[in-house]
Amino acid sequence: MSTFSPILPKNINEFVQNQGQGVKGLADIDIKTLPNQYIQPPENRFNMDQITADHSQKMSIPIIDMSNQDDATMEDLICDAAEKWGFLQIVNHGVGVEELEDLKRAAYRFFELGVEEKAKYLEKNSGTVNVKYGTSFAPNFETVLEWKDYLSLLFVSEEDALTYWPIACRDEVLNYVKGTENLLRRLFKILLKGLNIHEIDKEKELLLMGSKRINLNCYPKCPNPELTYGVSSHSDVITLTILLQDEVGGLYVRKLDDEKTWIHVPPIKGALVINIGDSLQILSNGKYKSIEHLVIANGNNNRVSIPIFVMPSSNHVIAPFQEIIDKGDKPMYKGVLYSNYLKHFYGKPHDGKATIEFATISS
Repeated sequence: MSTFSPILPKNINEFVQNQGQGVKGLADIDIKTLPNQYIQPPENRFNMDQITADHSQKMSIPIIDMSNQDDATMEDLICDAAEKWGFLQIVNHGVGVEELEDLKRAAYRFFELGVEEKAKYLEKNSGTVNVKYGTSFAPNFETVLEWKDYLSLLFVSEEDALTYWPIACRDEVLNYVKGTENLLRRLFKILLKGLNIHEIDKEKELLLMGSKRINLNCYPKCPNPELTYGVSSHSDVITLTILLQDEVGGLYVRKLDDEKTWIHVPPIKGALVINIGDSLQILSNGKYKSIEHLVIANGNNNRVSIPIFVMPSSNHVIAPFQEIIDKGDKPMYKGVLYSNYLKHFYGKPHDGKATIEFATISS
């Protein structure tokens, strides 16, 4: 009795990137060995011994209940998490559990489309720069690719979304973007209050959340997960990320006061993961921290996650809030045009926290 042995495409990059098959295309033909393009050198691979086995409150990402609108203790917990962890999970946040489940189903539905349909949204084929289907992070600059496909949707307007976003996931993603609007305003109000800034005018709102990009991320089952990353270590460059992850798990966060320790962020039904980005670290003059995180590939299951990257408009300058400097704090960061910061981030592979050095004032 013969055993089926899938044949790898002769040109992996052509198959995965140019044809739009993605790494899901490799998983779908049930490859048994990871292609060389995805194999990290031994010194860069994730060391499972660095994962904390301590599940106590002191070694877990804070989980915060937002059900009480006027709870000062809850607000303090959010600001404390932003300062000491850079990550938190929130529950009872106002977005319905069924809406979140619909969103996850929509993400799976998009990635189950045939390659011809998905390829319509490749950068070379897409009808708009606001919609892009792709793979890895920055294939033109990476020496080792990441085991991930994605659909990236820049929210410009509801009309633009209805015109250009894929029908397979459009309505669910649009509902989610609209449904998180009040939550975002509430979070920023709390976080700025923690900086003793009590008024968010129109200009500050544009600086904090002038633009939003929604990604549907797909991490297919991987034949050798120990040799690669779904996403290698990085910090987000935005102000705030709202992340919905499915039940598979795989997100790990570096502990702020112990760089050798990584902590798993467990999936919790109905919860959203919130993390601070570089832009908010800069705006807060270092009080709030953007933290390195990564995604481990999974050898048994497909995984999806859906982040909303909330960020300044591209023409904004990110620099410490003037209110902080006026109170006597020495600025840690120089003003940087946000579009330049983005260009710097996307012009290289993921490299931990190195991007923020682009704005750091040398001591």
